[in-house]
Amino acid sequence: MPNIRLRLLAVLVVLFGSLTVAGAGPATAAVPHSLWFDGTALTVSNGRFVDGQGREVVLRGYNVSGETKLDENHGLPFASVADAKKSATALRALGGGNSVRFLLSWAYAEPVRGQLDTAYLAAATAQMGAFLDAGIRVYPDFHQDLYSRYLFDSDSWYTGDGAPQWAVDLGNYPDESCGICFLWGQNITQNGAVKAAQYDFWHNAHGLQDSFLTTAQKTMAYIKQNLSAEQFTGVLGFDPYNEPYAGTYDSGQASRTWERDLLWPFYVKFRARMDAAGWTDKPAFVEPNLFWNGNVSKEEGGLLDAGAIGSRYVFNTHFYDQKAISGVLMWGNASDGQYVSDFATVRDRASALGTTAIVSEFGHPLNGSTAGKAPTVLKAMYQALDSRVKGANWWTTPATSGPVLSGSQWQWDIYNGRHSELMNGNPDKELTTGDAWNDEDLSAVRLDDSGKAVLRQDARLLDRVYPSATSGSALAFTYEDRSRDGSTTLTWNPVPSSLPNVSSLVGSGQYSLLVWRSGSGSAPTELHLPASFPNASTTVVSDLGTVYAPPAYTSTTPVGTTAEPGGTGSRRLLLTDTDSGTLHYALVTNGATSPSVTVLNAAKSELAAWMASKFA
Repeated sequence: MPNIRLRLLAVLVVLFGSLTVAGAGPATAAVPHSLWFDGTALTVSNGRFVDGQGREVVLRGYNVSGETKLDENHGLPFASVADAKKSATALRALGGGNSVRFLLSWAYAEPVRGQLDTAYLAAATAQMGAFLDAGIRVYPDFHQDLYSRYLFDSDSWYTGDGAPQWAVDLGNYPDESCGICFLWGQNITQNGAVKAAQYDFWHNAHGLQDSFLTTAQKTMAYIKQNLSAEQFTGVLGFDPYNEPYAGTYDSGQASRTWERDLLWPFYVKFRARMDAAGWTDKPAFVEPNLFWNGNVSKEEGGLLDAGAIGSRYVFNTHFYDQKAISGVLMWGNASDGQYVSDFATVRDRASALGTTAIVSEFGHPLNGSTAGKAPTVLKAMYQALDSRVKGANWWTTPATSGPVLSGSQWQWDIYNGRHSELMNGNPDKELTTGDAWNDEDLSAVRLDDSGKAVLRQDARLLDRVYPSATSGSALAFTYEDRSRDGSTTLTWNPVPSSLPNVSSLVGSGQYSLLVWRSGSGSAPTELHLPASFPNASTTVVSDLGTVYAPPAYTSTTPVGTTAEPGGTGSRRLLLTDTDSGTLHYALVTNGATSPSVTVLNAAKSELAAWMASKFA
C-alpha cells in the first residue's frame, strides 16, 4: 500500500478509533493509553528488534526478580498480584522500563518429577500479566545459580537455586564445599557438588535435561493458554537457561567445543519445544558460556561455531565488572567509556550471528566494600548500552555509535531489606537484609515504611531517555544523564564549545540526541521521557520542528508528547516524519527555561551543520 494511503488511514484511526492498519497487529484497548501503533508483537529483523510497524525497538528494564531464588514466596517474584501491579507501575514510572526479564523456577514448576505444579504456574502467569497489563513487555527466564539450593547444607555459607530436589537426589553428589571463596560465584568452578551437578545436566544424566525440556514446554504452553491474546503479544520470547557453564570439561574439551557440542544442541532442542508450545514466532534468548566476556575469569566462547543463528534466536549475555566488584583489581571508580569496548564486543557477536543482542543482566552491589563504585559503574554501563563511542569522542565521531543495545539491569526487588528467608531451610539463619541471597544487595528499588516503592539509586541514572522505537534506522544516540556520585555531578559528554547555542540551550541540564534515517512506515519515532522531563521544562530541537513545552501528540503533530501505554503516569516523545531514507535528528533537553525563538533557531542551525559534516 502506498505510504500516503497508510498515513491517511492512520489519521482516521486516531480520529475515529474504529479502523486498523493492515499488519498493525491486534487491538490494544486492553492497555490504557495505547495508540494504534502500540502493542504489536516484536520480531527480529536485520539485526534489530522490530515491531509490527517495522520500527526498531530498544528494550530497557530490569530483572523481576531475585525473589524467585528464595523460598519465602515459594519461587514467585511477588507475594501477590497486587504487589506485582505495584512493582510494575513503579518500574515504568520510577525506573523508565519498558520490559522485564521475568524469573521462573524449575524447582517450583516441577517439584515432583513428571508433575507440573499448575498452582505455581497460575500464580506466576497472573503476576506476569500485571506487567503486560501495564504495557511492559516480558521475557521469562528459567533461572538457576549454582544449579540448586538442594545441593547445599543447612549450615552452609552459600545457597543456590534452580533444579528441584529430586534432580539433586538422583546425582548422589559429594558434600558441597567451596574451599577458600570470597564471592559466591567461585562455587561455580570450585565447589565439587556444583560442578558435578552441572556436568550431569549438560550430559543428560538420569534424563535430567529431557525432564527440564518437557517442563519448559508445558510451562510455555500454560503461559500461552492462560494469558489473553493481547497479553501474549507482549511476551517477547524465552530465556532457556541462566548463565550456563559446563561444570567440568571432558578430556580434550574446552569452553568453545563445549558450546558447540553440548550447549548449542540444547538450545536447538529448546527452540523445538518453543515451537511445539505455540511460541513459533517468538525468539529464544540464548546465552553463551557464562565466562565468555568476563574481565577477570574469561573463557573462549560467544557461540562462535553456531553459524548464522538468525531471527529465531537472540544473542543474550550478561556483563558484570568483576574487577570493580573484587575491590582489589580496580581501585578507583569507573570512568567515561570504561565499558564501550566490552559492549562493542556484544554488538559484534550479535552481528556475526545474524541477530540482535540483549544484555539481560548487568549491575553492581549497592552495599559492601565496593558499593561506592556503583554510581560510576552503572553510568558507564548505560553509556555503553547507548553507544560504542565514549562521551569525550561522541560529538566528533557519532557515526560510529552502532546500534543502541537492549538491556535488563539486575535487579528490581520491592522486598529488598524486608525479607524473611530461612537460608537453606535453616530456622537459625533467617535472612532479612539486602536481597537475602548470598549477601547480594543489587535491587534498584525497595518499599518505604508506608509501603510505597522508592528508588535506591539516583533517578537520573535509572529513568533515562532512550529511543524505545525508531521509525527507520537509528544511526547514533547519546544521553547525558548528569547522574550523581555523592554530591558530584557526573558529566561525561558535554556539548562542545563549537556548538555555542546548543551548549547554552542545554546548560547544566540533561540532554539526549538521536540521529536516524527514516523508513517507509507511518508510525512515529518514540523516545521515553523521564519524570525529570515534564512538559514545562522540555525543549526539542529537530529538523522536524523546534519547540519548547511540546504539545500533545496528534497524527499531524511532528513533535508531541503523550502517555506511555499502561496508565503508569510515564510519558514519551513522538516524532513523526513524512519521508523515507532521509536523515533526521532530535535534541531533547530539560536545561532551558522559555528559550527564545532566536536561540532555538540558532541551535537548529548549528545541529544541521553538524549533521551535514558528520553524516555526509
